[in-house]
Amino acid sequence: MQSKELKVTQVKSKRDLMEFIKFPWQIYKNDPHWVPPLIVERKEFLDRRKNPFFKHAEVVLYLAKRNGQTLGRIAGIVNHNHVEFHQEKAGFFGFFECVKDFEVTKIMLDMVRGWLKSKGMEIMRGPANFSSNEEWGFLAEGFDSRPVIMMGYNPPYYLNFMESYGMVKAKDLYAHFIDESLPTPERVVRMAENIKKRENIKIRNINMKEFRNEVERVKQIYNSAWSKNWGFIPMTDEEFDHLAKNLKQIVDPHMVFIAEVDNKPAGFSLALPDFNQVLARLNGKLLPFGIFRLLWHTKIRNKIDGLRIITMGVVPEFQKRGIDTVFYVETYNVGVKRGYTWAEMSWVLEDNTLMNRALKLLGAKLYKKYRIYEIKI
Repeated sequence: MQSKELKVTQVKSKRDLMEFIKFPWQIYKNDPHWVPPLIVERKEFLDRRKNPFFKHAEVVLYLAKRNGQTLGRIAGIVNHNHVEFHQEKAGFFGFFECVKDFEVTKIMLDMVRGWLKSKGMEIMRGPANFSSNEEWGFLAEGFDSRPVIMMGYNPPYYLNFMESYGMVKAKDLYAHFIDESLPTPERVVRMAENIKKRENIKIRNINMKEFRNEVERVKQIYNSAWSKNWGFIPMTDEEFDHLAKNLKQIVDPHMVFIAEVDNKPAGFSLALPDFNQVLARLNGKLLPFGIFRLLWHTKIRNKIDGLRIITMGVVPEFQKRGIDTVFYVETYNVGVKRGYTWAEMSWVLEDNTLMNRALKLLGAKLYKKYRIYEIKI
């Protein structure tokens, strides 16, 4: 499995983990579109004691080296909740980064494939960091701009390497773009107003003073609304609370909407400020000066002018009543008033015909595609 010079070793020490986290700087050092993650955040994300994902998953991290030089990294993931929920013995690879050398890619994928096989998995799928609730897929189209918050980025040759290995496309994920120069069509605005009246829909913002109770309401909506989506994994209570705690630090409450019908929670929409506009300036570090740049670009002088509409869902009981259209109109109108000039709506499954058609109707354009690959083990 391993050549004389090229070796793949498991991450075991703190030093190994830091090397794993920092390796992307080697791949993207001359790429103007890459957004360095916060090192302290990545350490916490990969900490088995702090990330509740590890309570229902097995994860192994690898580094590939030749003559002492690190050339790649990869993770193997068995998400037992995925196996149980989908009744599918699918394991995942993730956190993939590699120099432009197919031999390195092959040996890393072979290593993860062998590990997944030892765990009883029958399919290897990815990339997943760690699941569909986080970063998912390789960027396949749209390399000419920076990714938005919680969306991935990679060199184009990663796709060639996957296909050379024998992987096939499992699914494409779409990202749509809209800006303030494309106002919501008047007929769509009228449609949204009619839907609100006809269905007795009340749209309100999240109440940050009752954040804990609001999180419970949103949790119920989330795990119900997306339950039939391809690749979806319900989040555990601990996972959802952990994510909500992290997002609370950057959320704009005016851009979080809850739909109620006869006082019953019916849907939820979340648009996050594109925090990548700040992260791009920090080079992964909050200290010694990063924290001041962070404050300058968020609290003191808000420079974030874009949003990512990250999630929008309606519980089955109230689906196909037009609530999603109401959410889009509300998000656009409030967003423009709040000073946001553009938004990315991502991600949407390629075969979600209704959603993709609705976004086109709103004037959004498909501008990026992300791809999930898979191969039988």
